[in-house]
Amino acid sequence: MTTLSKTGQLRDLEGRQKSLLRLVELSVTLNSTLELDELLQLITATATELLDCEAASILLYDEKNPRLFFAAATGSDPEKLAEIPVPIESSLAGTIFRTNQPMILNDVQQDPRHYSIAADHVKFKVKTLLGVPMPIKDRPMGVLEAINKKDGAFTGSDVLILSVIASHAAIAINNARLLMKTQQALAKVKETNQIKSRFLALASHEMRTPLSVIIEYATFLQRDTDDKLSGHVDRVANAATKTRSLLDQMNNLTLLQSDEMEMRQEKTPIQDVLNSALDEIKYFAAKRDLQLVYAFQDDPLYADLDLEKTTLAFVNLLNNAIRFSPERSEIVVGAIEQGDQIMAWVQDNGIGIPTDKLQKIFEEFYQIEPTDQPRYSGLGIGLTIAKGLIEAQGGKIWAESEGEGTGSTFKVLLPAA
Repeated sequence: MTTLSKTGQLRDLEGRQKSLLRLVELSVTLNSTLELDELLQLITATATELLDCEAASILLYDEKNPRLFFAAATGSDPEKLAEIPVPIESSLAGTIFRTNQPMILNDVQQDPRHYSIAADHVKFKVKTLLGVPMPIKDRPMGVLEAINKKDGAFTGSDVLILSVIASHAAIAINNARLLMKTQQALAKVKETNQIKSRFLALASHEMRTPLSVIIEYATFLQRDTDDKLSGHVDRVANAATKTRSLLDQMNNLTLLQSDEMEMRQEKTPIQDVLNSALDEIKYFAAKRDLQLVYAFQDDPLYADLDLEKTTLAFVNLLNNAIRFSPERSEIVVGAIEQGDQIMAWVQDNGIGIPTDKLQKIFEEFYQIEPTDQPRYSGLGIGLTIAKGLIEAQGGKIWAESEGEGTGSTFKVLLPAA
């Protein structure tokens, strides 16, 4: 073997090693990039470099309109290229896509399938072309083309290199598209939630005034009506009060979701919170003959909290206990100091919570019972609001239960002051 031939083989090996290293670098970069335009430019630039050609282009399949379109090309405006629809039946790229096979043409101008409209549109003359399919699973998603080999003609080695680039590119482009679809779906969900929140806030505001008038007149009538009508007046007042409470709940949920609720935390005895909450629900507990047990000391246990918002959280926990407790049972409300935190709890002897639902009960509008056969009233947002109010103050809230029929305990941890 001559020295000249050995030198040629050595250069060939060095060229292959360089190409393999560049392909590895490309694979790493493609797997770490999810921005579609950046991916497309990287793929065409790498294909142009490794195949030593003048340009490279990517054509992707349009599922809505069965055709190919230029997604990127070396040195060309992507938006201008995208205006050119490439037919699948009568073009070179279409043939590669349909047959799912690579194609080498070292005299493109003589082939009747050459789609000159695209080249004319960007003022680029195609002389030689290598095209390979871009496979995703078992079918192509598009075509990767290398155009105008600078030195000689495209070879089988070029086919192998471009096919490797196309395989990596197809996966990266597919992942980028999936991410884009996910982001669009999330944006749509966010927009829908904003519309819902605005509606709830508006409805709550508009209905509050007429409900206040109804409650005011009902209270006035309660003082001046005889026993025969007082029962009807009581029902009107109770219904209006309950409706206003639901509106308040919806408004609080809206404020929490939009991060617009202000917290004014200060050093406050947890006993003040629990006593205020118990005062609010005493009437409803008495109607069901429930006994409220106070399991906390008189000596103040100071926590860093917003009195009004934390009281609302415990009112929701107590209302939940009242709803699901059997008549003539006990509800225990307690508080103790735990290191640098204050723990408070609401315990009932009600229907209990399945162990696999202990987290889900805090999700908005979630109900343990079937929604089409409800036994207990409510929107399913009281616990969601309680959780949001406690966590917004740096606290924690969770539920404990040994299962159905065993009662429940809701525990709250707040930072001590």
